[in-house]
Formats: sequence, C-alpha cells, structure tokens
Amino acid sequence: MHLDLNLLIALDALLEERSVGAAADRLHLSQPAMSRTLGRIRKATGDEILVRSGRAMLPTPYAEQVRDEVHQLVIRAQVVLSPTAEVDPATLERTFTLQCNDVVADALLPRLAGRLLTAAPGVCLRVLGEADTTVDELRSGHIDLRITDEIPPHTDTRSTTLLTDALVVVGRHDLPHDPSTWTGFAALPHAVISRRGRIRSRIDDLLEARNLRRHVAFTVPTLALALRTAADHDLVTVVPALLGGQALPAPLRAYPLPADAPAVPAVLAWHVRHDRDAAHRWLRMLVTDTLTAIGGTARP
Repeated sequence: MHLDLNLLIALDALLEERSVGAAADRLHLSQPAMSRTLGRIRKATGDEILVRSGRAMLPTPYAEQVRDEVHQLVIRAQVVLSPTAEVDPATLERTFTLQCNDVVADALLPRLAGRLLTAAPGVCLRVLGEADTTVDELRSGHIDLRITDEIPPHTDTRSTTLLTDALVVVGRHDLPHDPSTWTGFAALPHAVISRRGRIRSRIDDLLEARNLRRHVAFTVPTLALALRTAADHDLVTVVPALLGGQALPAPLRAYPLPADAPAVPAVLAWHVRHDRDAAHRWLRMLVTDTLTAIGGTARP
C-alpha cells in the first residue's frame, strides 16, 4: 500500500472548513495546491467529498459518514508524533493563541505579562476576543487555549476549572436606588457586557422569578466601556467579583446582588492533540498559576 497519510490531514481540514480556500489557509498551502490535493482525495476514495452548491460547498453523504473518524485518526496521529521532551522557556520561540473575553483578559494579562516576558522572551502570545461564530476554534486548530465559563462538550477537548467567581453589581456611590435590593436593582437602567450584543443573561431569570424586569439601556463589548458608562451615569452593570470587580474607578463601588446568583467558572480548555506538547503544557501551567492566584485557590 502506498498511501499518503497527509491526505487525511487535508481531508480533515476540508470537511471542517467546507471550503478549499479556508482549508488552504489553515494548512498554509496555496489554493491551487489544495485543489490538487482534493483531486487526489477524490481519486483515492472514489467520492467527490465536497460538491458545489451555489457559492458554498457541501459534503457528500460519504464525507459526512467518515468525518468524525477522519478527525479522530488525525488527532491520534498528532498525539503519537508529538514531542514529549521537556522544554526550556528561555530558548522557546513560538506563537500561541489564547481566546478569552475582555473581563478575563483584563484580569489575567497584566499579571501574566511580567512572568512571560521574564521566563520566555521569545514567546508571542496572541489574545483573541470571544468568537463571533459558533465554529469551535480549538478543534479547528485556530487557537491553542480558550478560557470561558463553559466546560467543552467534545471528548477530544480537555479542560480544567481554574476558579469560580461570584457576580456583583457595579455602580456609582450616589445611585437613586439601592441595587442591593431587587426593586432597586430592577429600577435602575443596566449596561450589559456582551461582544455579540446579547441583551438577556442569567440575571433576567433571577428577576423574572420575582416578577420583575430590568431595562437594558446599553449593550457594550468590553468591561472598560461598561465601567466608564456607569461612572458617568445612574446605571449599573453586573460583573464577576474577582475578575471584574477589583480596582474600580473612584466614582464606582461594588454592591452585592440581592440574592446569590449561580457561580461563574473560569474554564481553561485545549485540544487533546496538545496533551503531550511540552511547550503547550508549560504555557497551560503558567496561565493556570496566574489565574488561580487571583482567586486565591490552589492549582488544580
């Protein structure tokens, strides 16, 4: 048998991206080279794999059938061939990509930067905000680490909860209503932090359980913008206490929520193909140590 196992990697990218151009970008190939590779895959399998439908490309029934199996084969091959030797951060030259929202970034990066610059001056850390799509950037290989409040559902994604945070209300000292009571909290205008412009959150469920509703006056993409708006106007925003409620500007203070809200976890996730990657493991430990120190908890 004379099989080019690189075809599996290309097939995995094509089935994930459903685009020759996007798969080419992911594998750092030219589009003509990827088109030729797709031709070789079609010849090897006897199937079209992707077919044109208007401006999009759709997988064939055979491609849908083998998609998960191909992905698992690629993962296992990457794990087998990943280096297991220890890494020297001082000589490491590599770019990592971390995805998290701005609340986590504001709390993590000032503390992480000094340690990273000292220990690994050749490392570049790219920090991306919350994704605008539902594409799993970890599984597609576009990012190395992700910090969210959700445990990933896929079996090929690893995760650990670094800390759990409580929610607090942030507003001016001289608000016309007391936001630590349900009626005062509901009476004030709200600024909701959401990069995607989401208006509703778990806070609305708590209010509706008490037959109350709030007026969302603004949705803003960042914590900094929410705090600046709250500092100048009689409105409130809800933030995680440990990650977002520290070092508030002078006009602002943190108020307790009128009742306990569900805790917000900070979950670090990565793809299984990086389990044995020594450099990736070193960065995971550095991020873990830095973030858990904020919560005053022991490292998991």
